[in-house]
Amino acid sequence: MSILRNFIHTDSRCRRKFILNMGVKGISGFMKFRRRSRKGKAFPAFQFISITNDCNLSCQGCWVEVAHPGINMSPEKINAVIDSGKKQGSYFFGILGGEPLMHKQLHEIFEKHPDAYFQLFTNGTLLTKVTAEKLRDAGNVTPLISFEGDETVADIRRGGQKVFNRTLEAIRTSVAAGLITGVAISVCNSNIEMALSDEFVKMLHDLGVLYVWYYIYRPAGSKPNYELALSADDILRLRKFLVEGRTRLPMVLIDSYWRANGEPFCPAADGLSHHIAPSGFIEPCPVVQMARENAADGELASVYENSVLIRDFRKKIQGKTKGCVLMEDPAWLERFARRHEAINSSGRPDYFDQLASSPVVASHGSCPVIPERSLIYRIAKKTAFFGMGAYG
Repeated sequence: MSILRNFIHTDSRCRRKFILNMGVKGISGFMKFRRRSRKGKAFPAFQFISITNDCNLSCQGCWVEVAHPGINMSPEKINAVIDSGKKQGSYFFGILGGEPLMHKQLHEIFEKHPDAYFQLFTNGTLLTKVTAEKLRDAGNVTPLISFEGDETVADIRRGGQKVFNRTLEAIRTSVAAGLITGVAISVCNSNIEMALSDEFVKMLHDLGVLYVWYYIYRPAGSKPNYELALSADDILRLRKFLVEGRTRLPMVLIDSYWRANGEPFCPAADGLSHHIAPSGFIEPCPVVQMARENAADGELASVYENSVLIRDFRKKIQGKTKGCVLMEDPAWLERFARRHEAINSSGRPDYFDQLASSPVVASHGSCPVIPERSLIYRIAKKTAFFGMGAYG
């Protein structure tokens, strides 16, 4: 009932858009994706669009190579990607950066597509009252605010100052505006005790947060910080916390790593989601930064359909791992990229060489199968796109 109470306290327009655009259209879009998949079609259930590589923070493990001035995807290109998705019955889009709130035309995008729903991945530091009110007026956006640790850990993790308090203020601002507010945490060695505590979840609930998205820290970018990676035992602990917490904690707890029966999976390998970089390059997922095609190459459905790299990635990963290949076998990714003569879309000249020499760390693929205990979550994972949090 406490989850329902927080939901009722959101803005009425935001509730309607969430139920219709995210709920009804989301389930319908997922069913259409399944039908496409059975026919061998390649268009994903939903897409992540990184609209800029500019950012005001410098996070450990971030795969984004920040550029000043940043590369900003034009509104025309963003609209084209969204329109292509809607033609396939996909009305949900993840909006990423860098920090997407640094894109000056962002609100115009949301307003142009009132029939779609957007999850805004943000560090929250730019989420002012004015910005939150614009998002509320659009009604079709859920901010997913990164929360990476306490007063000490957050500054180290995010490369900023007073990040913890600024994050709390962003959450309060978002909730006060009536937005469907979520929090994301990338669980790593420096924040695991906080992340897997009832107190953390209950604190967010008391602030008015409706859902928490748990990610596993993936070492990437120019500062991968491998010492933050979780062990196999840590990942098992996370899985148990999620399964048990869903039966007793007053919050929607989401992951994008395990099916309803507890089997691990890779959303990109399943074809559920793919990523479009600020440059327009189409990547398997945000951290696998290689491409052969660009969203500007033509009608997006045809581009996906004819992408040998995307199709081969899906096929090869399905037979290789149910976890994250970047963590389990980065050297294989380097060989895959070379074999396909892929473009390095990372912005880092040594990206492929880095993959070849990166250490192996545990991923969710190492976790024993633990089925969901909550009937609601079992149904949701079977009928809705709970894998939409492939970013993280």
